[in-house]
Amino acid sequence: MSKPLVVVESPTKVRTIKKYLGNDYNVAATVGHIKDLPSKDLGIDIENDFTPDYRTIPGKSKVLSQLKSAAGDATEVYLAPDPDREGEAIAWHTADVLKKKGRHFHRVLFHELTKKAIIEAMGKAQDLDRDKYEAQQARRILDRLVGYQISPLLWRKVKGGLSAGRVQSVAVRIICDRERAIQAFTPVEYWSITANLQGVAPPAFSAKLVRKNGQKIDIPDEAAAGVILKDLETAQYVVDKIVKRTSRRNPLPPFITSKLQQESIRKLRFSAKKTMMVAQQLYEGIDLGPGEPVGLITYMRTDSTRIADEAAQEALTLIRERFGSDYSIGKPRFFKNKNKAQDAHEAIRPTSVYHTPDKVKPFLSKDQLSLYTMIWQRFVASQMAQALIDQKTLSIAAGDYTFTASGASVKFPGFLAVYQSADDEAESSKGSQPLPELPEKSLLELLRIDPRQHFTQPPPRFSEASLVKELEENGIGRPSTYAAILTTIRDKGYVELLKGYFKPTELGFIVNDLLIASFPEILDVEFTARLENDLDRVEQSEVEALTILNQFYGPFSRKLAAAAESMLSVKGVGMPTELTCPLCKKNALRIKMGKNGHFLACSGYPECTYSSDYERDEKGIVAPVAPVQSEATDKVCDLCAKPMVVKRGRYGDFLACTGYPECKNTQSLNGGTPAKSTGVACPEEGCGGEIVEKSSKRGKLFYGCNRYPACSFASWDRPVAVVCPVCGNPYLVEKTTKRDGTRHVCPNRDCQHRQAPVEEK
Repeated sequence: MSKPLVVVESPTKVRTIKKYLGNDYNVAATVGHIKDLPSKDLGIDIENDFTPDYRTIPGKSKVLSQLKSAAGDATEVYLAPDPDREGEAIAWHTADVLKKKGRHFHRVLFHELTKKAIIEAMGKAQDLDRDKYEAQQARRILDRLVGYQISPLLWRKVKGGLSAGRVQSVAVRIICDRERAIQAFTPVEYWSITANLQGVAPPAFSAKLVRKNGQKIDIPDEAAAGVILKDLETAQYVVDKIVKRTSRRNPLPPFITSKLQQESIRKLRFSAKKTMMVAQQLYEGIDLGPGEPVGLITYMRTDSTRIADEAAQEALTLIRERFGSDYSIGKPRFFKNKNKAQDAHEAIRPTSVYHTPDKVKPFLSKDQLSLYTMIWQRFVASQMAQALIDQKTLSIAAGDYTFTASGASVKFPGFLAVYQSADDEAESSKGSQPLPELPEKSLLELLRIDPRQHFTQPPPRFSEASLVKELEENGIGRPSTYAAILTTIRDKGYVELLKGYFKPTELGFIVNDLLIASFPEILDVEFTARLENDLDRVEQSEVEALTILNQFYGPFSRKLAAAAESMLSVKGVGMPTELTCPLCKKNALRIKMGKNGHFLACSGYPECTYSSDYERDEKGIVAPVAPVQSEATDKVCDLCAKPMVVKRGRYGDFLACTGYPECKNTQSLNGGTPAKSTGVACPEEGCGGEIVEKSSKRGKLFYGCNRYPACSFASWDRPVAVVCPVCGNPYLVEKTTKRDGTRHVCPNRDCQHRQAPVEEK
């Protein structure tokens, strides 16, 4: 009789779990999902209650064989994929593959990978959770119905290779709406007046003008500021009122997924994707010595702020030992969750606070240590005493006018001794001026008065952190999907990240406008949020998944049929503008899409053949761009020695060989898209070039030799400057999947070694 089998998702977990369970169990990994909907077909039988057609994922046949071999004739199989909806789906699909007469399946939830947690979880094995599986399956079906039925419309109406998504398209809309709010914004002038004052005791301090005759004051322009300054010339400055108070500030809860992403983006400059990749490594296990793999944090995909009493008590003990009783609280501090569906897991915390950052530092990479330190500090701080902040406000009378000056100082740091959030750090960086001890009604000397002109600012573009916050606050998607959403909308070319902030591309605007016109509900923020709540209700057994699917698909299918007929064709008719053709002087110009991207064309075609590139100004107004003729240069082609000229392409100006088409050598110029090196030498024998980032005609990122066309090496996967430790191949490639995250893989087909990402050499 074979030993009982424990099935996990990631091969990285296998060694950790084997260590704690010993030789009484076999342990095997699914390496992510083993079944999914077909990649080229809808895979949903709509007429038969939306029955999904699951198929083995290509390339997973070997994994399935290994699972069946590991199971042997075992009668007990413990299914332990990640404790979330995706993990539940993997568990159900694995049970389907391994089902056998007399075999029993048990669901095991590993919320942390420590010896105690693993053994306890094995002792609390339960039945598979059908409601959680139905919630995951309903989400998958909804996403497939939207993506696989709207995307072909975009291929026909705009261009091939585009995609729409139930959540990603809403994220693009949020970014487009913000950009249009910025474009529509009109700055309004206003002025401020600040007085620099000196009292009977130092130091000097600044006070801001806030009221006149007890009413809030607005200073619209320089003339109004001048009138006030004239009034103040003879004013006497008197300390009218002093208000002192001590405020108590509570620590923030331990991290949930979305807050971890936001904070690491702001404090560590990690992307959401990188945050989740590093957190996965900390969760799955780190070697803290020979043969000592330990999961350092609890499961990193969670909406819950709940923490175990035992973990809180351990934190209190450490706080008393390290900081003293003043910094401790009498009993654990717990935090409330929004709803039951968000309470499946604990918050993200260290599995033991005694795995201090200093203690584990020798075993962690720089990125792992940075993220772990932040998680450790936030959790420990959540169990510490309140911070006490002394605040003082001076109200200063100057004739009919009132100035105020505020200052703050830390009376007792409490939890701030361990952790300050990004918001706390931002507030501290502004500085809080020290205020002197002054008696009320004392006179002040005016050292300087400073009038300043200001203009109101438009709403800011979204950063990764603020977009994650916006998605979370509006109930769009779930924290486990945010990293994928942010990656997808960039990869599809709908948005770009400029100086850390999202801006829609022209393609993003075009697709967004078409989808809003044809599918207003799908792109509605509130509608999408309600659908997310409905999926939570499915998991809580409050509603049937089929009910949700029927409610959604009826209206959607009607909109789909209408859109097939009525959606504007940017390839054909084009999108209207308010511009008149400068050639024929009578027809309107329209935005159209060709093989090289979008352009302006006369609606009178073929009678009028005018076309032009275009650009939008800061107000979003479209204007034609005059074509740039080829310009001679003093440069020669490094391939054929013929002269090079400057030309204009869809990515800006570039150098081109005059020997075209025999020689197709080009070089980017500033203002175009420079090639970004990967640091990997071209693997083609005798080439001597290096691999750089490139972009296809459709805007898709790929990697190719910088000596093209002399060398035609190309790869869709990013080469990584790390030598394969198994076969010695000079580089690995980066591959990312939904369940496994990012892995470095050997491109040698005879090897295909896989490993967690390591720092590139």
